[in-house]
Amino acid sequence: MPASSALRRSFAVVAALPLLTLTACGYGSQAKDDGAAKVAAGAKKIEGLDTVKIGYFDNLTHGTALVGMRKGFLQKALGATKVEPAVFNAGPSEIEALNSQSIDIGWIGPSPAINGYTKADGKNLRIIGGSASGGVKLVVNPDKIKSLKDVKGKRIATPQLGNTQDVAFLNWAADQGWKVDPQSGKGDVTVVRSDNKVTPDAYKAGSIDGAWVPEPTASKLVAQGGKVLLDEASLWPDKKFVITNIIVRQDFLKKYPKVVEAVLKGSVETNKWINAHPDEAKAAANEQLEESSGKALPADVLDPAWKSIQFTDDPLASTLNTEAEHAVKAGLLDKPNLKGIYDLVPLNKVLKAEGEPTVDDAGLGVR
Repeated sequence: MPASSALRRSFAVVAALPLLTLTACGYGSQAKDDGAAKVAAGAKKIEGLDTVKIGYFDNLTHGTALVGMRKGFLQKALGATKVEPAVFNAGPSEIEALNSQSIDIGWIGPSPAINGYTKADGKNLRIIGGSASGGVKLVVNPDKIKSLKDVKGKRIATPQLGNTQDVAFLNWAADQGWKVDPQSGKGDVTVVRSDNKVTPDAYKAGSIDGAWVPEPTASKLVAQGGKVLLDEASLWPDKKFVITNIIVRQDFLKKYPKVVEAVLKGSVETNKWINAHPDEAKAAANEQLEESSGKALPADVLDPAWKSIQFTDDPLASTLNTEAEHAVKAGLLDKPNLKGIYDLVPLNKVLKAEGEPTVDDAGLGVR
């Protein structure tokens, strides 16, 4: 079966998910202008462009975008070219927005980027930068699960069929020797696809025994009495793996290369500020979450969640390739051709100008 057929099958199953999940994965909503990203007096438009449409999630793993928006780093780098933000809850809807030109650039997880690129035969997007590593945990009900072997036979939530955490959990389950049907989620362990916004309620109601989820959902479960049984970072070399990267439409990159460079400059400056001012950055991210979602995170969720995420300009390309292999192993994807998924030339240009080390595309870049 060709890769496109396997992807159509996976997306068809996603389309059949319960209405509750689908409504939570709706098309991107416009974020409010919080006043922190006003265009500076005397600033000029880059390449004559009025606005650049940028997508991201209300997740702490998208902290670069949250802080970059809140503190104005992205807008400052773009001069008078106005940032037009859109907030998403799931990767497939962001890829759909990118394909329909509803957004130009987006912060997104590796699996949606891989799926989107493969489904479009490599003609729609490029990964142009890194953003974050880590921030994913297996949190369980300690009354029902006391060790890793106890996960067998239990109901474990992941955010969505074929998403980054779903692939990671299926791969981990396979490494334990357990068999799970990737489409239905049934097998030696039952995988329950549940939107991150719904998962804490499902855990509280006892309809799931645990979840393999990103922050802040993982820490929300811990605040409800859950226990971190496994930090996904422990499964990776150097405890680093891509959880969020930056993508762009190929036609936009070709037409507005200086705008793309400006967004990357803003991202690099944001990450530098986050790493130099972790407490202020954490507060800024929480303010942006409150602005866009209407609710800030309490300290017992925010503090441990933020601590588990590393913000980096490096897209950790070799780990994206490994995640693609995990999707193939799980039966969610036929072996994809990812050659050309990266174009790190603009990012490396920015990094050199900032006096920072350049990053590698693991042989998957454009040539």
